[in-house]
Amino acid sequence: MHPDKVDRNRLLRLTDLPNVGPACEKDLRLIGIRVPAQLRGRDAYDLYAQLCLRTGVVHDPCVIDVFLSIVRFLAGEPAQPWWAFSAERRAQLAREPMQR
Repeated sequence: MHPDKVDRNRLLRLTDLPNVGPACEKDLRLIGIRVPAQLRGRDAYDLYAQLCLRTGVVHDPCVIDVFLSIVRFLAGEPAQPWWAFSAERRAQLAREPMQR
């Protein structure tokens, strides 16, 4: 869902979260996430690693940005577009590259 349309009081489906559409919903379901509450307290980089492991594919790192946007939103931050997290992700991966 577009971040501007998210209603924090109505988070029943994964697609009710910012930046989550059908493709992302499918990815989250692949790693066992069925409802938004299951993302509280989760680590976006770990979710990404689980997705890559489960599918056997190294996904576009922008997926991390989406995961950052949803776990931060569920931690109380405002809904933001996924690309608001790109610089942070690039800096983090430059410091600590993910094992492939």
